[in-house]
Amino acid sequence: MKLEGKVALVTGTSPNIMGGIAEGLAEEGADLVCIDIRAEYAEQCAQSVINGGRRAIGIACDVTDEEQVIATVERAKESFGGLDILVNGATVFNTKGVLDMPLDEWRQQTDVMLTGAFLFTKHAAKQMIDLGRRGNMINIISTAGHQGEPGNIGYGTAKGGLLNFTRSVAMELAQYGIRVNSVTPTATDRTEGSERAKRWGVDWPPPRRGQRNKGLLPDASTGSPLRKLPSPSHYAKAAAFLASDEAEMITGLDLRVDAGAISKYWIWDPSAEASNG
Repeated sequence: MKLEGKVALVTGTSPNIMGGIAEGLAEEGADLVCIDIRAEYAEQCAQSVINGGRRAIGIACDVTDEEQVIATVERAKESFGGLDILVNGATVFNTKGVLDMPLDEWRQQTDVMLTGAFLFTKHAAKQMIDLGRRGNMINIISTAGHQGEPGNIGYGTAKGGLLNFTRSVAMELAQYGIRVNSVTPTATDRTEGSERAKRWGVDWPPPRRGQRNKGLLPDASTGSPLRKLPSPSHYAKAAAFLASDEAEMITGLDLRVDAGAISKYWIWDPSAEASNG
């Protein structure tokens, strides 16, 4: 197993992407600290990891509250001796455009994704340095952080910001042997998330603010060059690789697990080619 003996802290452990990443890291041998503002998500994620044979704790935490973040990182040390891996994935969905987004909602959304990553990175890095651990950090981006999506201003801005946050922190922490990378998911097959929510016994997805842009494809898989969508387990494999010794010379990289979405020429329609075949 790639991560045997490692301790990973994962933020935003809903049953979908981040819950899948947490379970995937555990399958590779890591013990988990599962973080979400919703206690049932954090606790059920941890219980799932325990059921799979690894150690885990679930902690309800507001990632924008520095005191809570400090306490969470310290609890990881008390429980498991310290952190080796940090995965920043806490997210707020609010699909509003620049003309419709209230200032307080903009601040809340960008605060969770950017300030939350900043705080956990800062305090996890300090712990890793104090303990002499050559740790790994992974930030979860989105194809919306690479491209211009209408009607999703806060999300796209924050995810785009995390891209350069990753590169900047990677350069700063390189001297300590701490590697920092990112993974870019895209529109995700919801089957795994639904099955995981049922297995955990939680409601998902929660209500979201805003309304998706009406111009989006009704079936996102038709715009995918691979003609299907990734699942959380695909992102978990990428995260496990980046956190492992197999990636010891990789830092500052964004690993896109997007079925080719970002590389696609904008005027090309994969579904039209499929129908012609």
